[in-house]
Amino acid sequence: MAETKNNNGLKVLAGLLGVILLGTVIYTVNLYQDKKKNEAILQQEKELVVDDLNNLKSEYDKAIMESNATNEELVKARDEIAKYIDSVSVMKADLATLSRYRRQVAVLKQEREQLLRQVDSLKQSNTMIAMQRDSTFAELEKQTVFNDSLVVQNTQLADAVERGSALNLTSFVVDAVRERNNGSLVSTNRARRTEKLKVCFTVADNVIAQAGDREFYIEVLDPQGNLMGGANTKSIEDGPSITYTKNTNFYYENASLDVCDYISNYAGQFQDGNYMVNVYDDRLKLLATSKFELK
Repeated sequence: MAETKNNNGLKVLAGLLGVILLGTVIYTVNLYQDKKKNEAILQQEKELVVDDLNNLKSEYDKAIMESNATNEELVKARDEIAKYIDSVSVMKADLATLSRYRRQVAVLKQEREQLLRQVDSLKQSNTMIAMQRDSTFAELEKQTVFNDSLVVQNTQLADAVERGSALNLTSFVVDAVRERNNGSLVSTNRARRTEKLKVCFTVADNVIAQAGDREFYIEVLDPQGNLMGGANTKSIEDGPSITYTKNTNFYYENASLDVCDYISNYAGQFQDGNYMVNVYDDRLKLLATSKFELK
């Protein structure tokens, strides 16, 4: 009877131990499964944080590439995100650390928005500056063209004034003369009787010409084409040069003026043949030419 009771007690105890052991096994298995599940969730959260950081880094890379000039703040922010990516990738995932990085990602997104707004503002400013610069260059080019046009016009006007102010002759007469005993001069066409040449010309009126002392130059060529007189030379800087027989001075007051001068044959008697007389103004412009013959 006693043995039967003992056996029943052992059976009950064994059953209880079995139930406890089974419960322990089930609890351990559930605990292990919960741990694995939590680790998978933490790993997934970790990957999401890394993805967010990589997306931020990609946006910074794009902004840096689109920027005309290197933006130090963008580069610094991108490098900082790269450090966060390295840290999260190698860390052991836990809820507290992931929560901290989640908060940091939110802060980084706000900084990104602020920096990108600054970059956009800078781009707009650079665009405006470029447009203003191009507009300034265009205006300068227009002004340069206008100034060049003014220079051309002024040059043309100066040339026109210079041409308009030049003196011209309305008449030019050369006469061979001899002097009578009473001092009067008479014309002749005989070489041996000619004592001098009388050169007369009329200067036309010119209201824009400069009034004052003027000087013309007379060139006389004998029948052999040789210059009569002292072969004086007159030249203008960066301009023409002539040799002349005699210079004639007169005072010009913008009104028509008759001028006469006399040329002697310093070499002796005049030769028979054809002579040529030229008159030049003070700019050495040829004003008139006359030919005559002495027999």
